[in-house]
Amino acid sequence: MANQAGKSERVFKTAWFSKAARKAHIPDDELCAAIQQVVLGQAYDLGGGVFKKRLSRNLYRSIIVAKGGRYWIYAYLFAKQDRANIEDDELAGFRQLAGLYARKTEDDIAKEMQCKELMEICHD
Repeated sequence: MANQAGKSERVFKTAWFSKAARKAHIPDDELCAAIQQVVLGQAYDLGGGVFKKRLSRNLYRSIIVAKGGRYWIYAYLFAKQDRANIEDDELAGFRQLAGLYARKTEDDIAKEMQCKELMEICHD
């Protein structure tokens, strides 16, 4: 997947998110389409590299952390009926997680994929 500037973008989901999305019947192709909308600004920017995006006909909310527009990582999923939003302390934690991913190298990402902590779901 390439952004408007032609740079390559990679999209991942965490192992936890993968299980939650499977239970919610949210397929990877929907996640990939949603990231394209995030790139176009069609998501809530929560600051600090954290975004909230609606999924599955507005039934679920996902929390996505980004690394400079090159990596997008689906980190958390919740049902709209279960909770209205994440708490301030959770947002602070997701911002820390975004900062952590901002410092990761390609090798770090590859290691996380190898041990199945991250799964790549769409890219070129």
